[in-house]
Amino acid sequence: MTVEQFHVDGETAVVTGASSGIGKSIAERFADDGVDVVVCSRDIDNVEPIADGIAESDRPGDALAVECDVTERDAVEALIAATVEEFGGIDVLVNNAGASFMANFDDITPNGWGTVVDINLTGTYHCTQVAGEHLKDGGGTVVNLASVAGEQGAPYMSHYGAAKAGVINLTRTLAFEWASENVRVNCISPGYVATPGVEAQMGVSADEVDRETVERRLGTSEEIADIAQFLASPAASYLVGQSIAPAGVPDIKEDPEI
Repeated sequence: MTVEQFHVDGETAVVTGASSGIGKSIAERFADDGVDVVVCSRDIDNVEPIADGIAESDRPGDALAVECDVTERDAVEALIAATVEEFGGIDVLVNNAGASFMANFDDITPNGWGTVVDINLTGTYHCTQVAGEHLKDGGGTVVNLASVAGEQGAPYMSHYGAAKAGVINLTRTLAFEWASENVRVNCISPGYVATPGVEAQMGVSADEVDRETVERRLGTSEEIADIAQFLASPAASYLVGQSIAPAGVPDIKEDPEI
């Protein structure tokens, strides 16, 4: 038995929302594996340090930073064009760009609802559709980032949960349509992950998460990167249209005490 099937070496990947947290970890993990990565964010100043850090390290993969608002079709087309020009094609697309805020459903304005849906769902649509012709050229993989909020719902995050549920359904539907094009589409639906955003909301940092402890409900960005690498690798060749939900110890109904 070998571990070669778990490598994504020699590929080119686009990772959206890569300025911090999960996107940053995925980009760095891919570069560690020899993948050339294009990292993007709405503000180039936030993502250039990520690309520079990869390029200046001893990682075998190279990196390119591109400014891109995934809700703007023209910007997405420019992102994909820059990727093809720099690296010659696209083999892996990671749709990680996302945003949310907590609010009671009655207090969510049309603008707030539209913004969250545009970034999380419509942005995934734009990036996947524009990158599609390149992914189909020789076969490729799409890894969408959703959320357990899209699987189960979440109080005060109805807009986010609805958008992520759309991403999960899009994953399954597109996986069927694109299977004949030799493109695998899968999804990761994380629970709470110790990203900068979660730290700001919950006051818990990644430094406080013990990766050796099984009984926990908060994960790290690196653990999500582990799954992204697996889904993009040949080892996941029989996984198509699936949503993996890493969320730590599950909530279950325990037997009542008698």
